[in-house]
Amino acid sequence: MEFFKVNTEEFVTTITISRPPANALSSGLLKELTTILDQLENDENVRVIILHGEGRFFSAGADIKEFTTIESAEKATELALAGQQVMERIEQFSKPVIAAIHGAALGGGLELAMGCHIRLVTENAKLGLPELQLGIIPGFAGTQRLTRYVGPAKAAEMMWTAEPITGKEAVQWGLANRIVPEEQLLEEAKKLAQKIAQKSPISVHATLQLLNAAKSKTFQEALRQEAELFGNVFVSEDAREGVQAFIEKRPAQFKGK
Repeated sequence: MEFFKVNTEEFVTTITISRPPANALSSGLLKELTTILDQLENDENVRVIILHGEGRFFSAGADIKEFTTIESAEKATELALAGQQVMERIEQFSKPVIAAIHGAALGGGLELAMGCHIRLVTENAKLGLPELQLGIIPGFAGTQRLTRYVGPAKAAEMMWTAEPITGKEAVQWGLANRIVPEEQLLEEAKKLAQKIAQKSPISVHATLQLLNAAKSKTFQEALRQEAELFGNVFVSEDAREGVQAFIEKRPAQFKGK
């Protein structure tokens, strides 16, 4: 792999963006990330994924130099659609993805982080969509996900001023889950991932489906899907193990079956 380092330990896979100096998101990097996700999807030894950046940044944005090679609106639209597809792939992924953010998550970097299911940040990390500073707009679903997380007024302010917010503000605004000291960021992300990895993969996958159902389904449609998934999960081996472990007052040993 050219742009990533991947390591799996105790059901948790850490994907490290390794494209110095800023971990910029080129088209090649996004294609490689898609390939990695394809490989991890059906790997039973992987239950949770952590995504973070090597060096000073999570990711400082898209590869601006690559933009200079695009000469038509059609090609620019294709680039945006390809980026949106990767972010949607992450959000719709069958296993939880945690973004561990330090330094900066700007532009495409923030769009990548917003595709993840959980975001841990350092207090002084910078998160923003500065595209309007370049005379362009966010194109990897940033306008929609940012609005969903922080509301239209704050999203408008962040995009129109092009000014980033801190990790502390991101937590206050609902864009991130919690603040972690930078020297403990990856360790804390792994602790969180381990807690999730101890749950039944079947239950986790079902809840991921239901979290995403809120994007496109009505409340009643999502409730119907919840009931159906409840039934499917209820008769799984993991459900029987979980109930029996509770009765016997011991930790459950889930196998994803």
